[in-house]
Amino acid sequence: VQLVESGGGLVQAGGSLRLSCAASGFTFSRYTMNWYRQAPGKEREFVAVISSGGGSTNYADSVKGRFTISRDNAKNSVYLQMNSLKPEDTAVYYCNIRRAATDYWGQGTQVTVSS
Repeated sequence: VQLVESGGGLVQAGGSLRLSCAASGFTFSRYTMNWYRQAPGKEREFVAVISSGGGSTNYADSVKGRFTISRDNAKNSVYLQMNSLKPEDTAVYYCNIRRAATDYWGQGTQVTVSS
């Protein structure tokens, strides 16, 4: 299993970023995909989830209405569109799958939102 995130960067408050996660080593279209984030000094927290077919999504309350998770099973990729970014969204963002009771993570991509 390999997960590679990209798309992070430095953005001003109110701005937007689109994160991507390229997956390989497993049958991508069969798995629910998640985004998590970890801010400095804090525990990793759930951000968003999308079902294997893309028809069902769910979000943390803190990002609901601002972030949108999507996937392209033909490209083995999952995305996180982040709008109206806030300084408190600053974190390393990770994509994740749980497969056979094991969590797999990418290396993460840094998102920094300046006020």
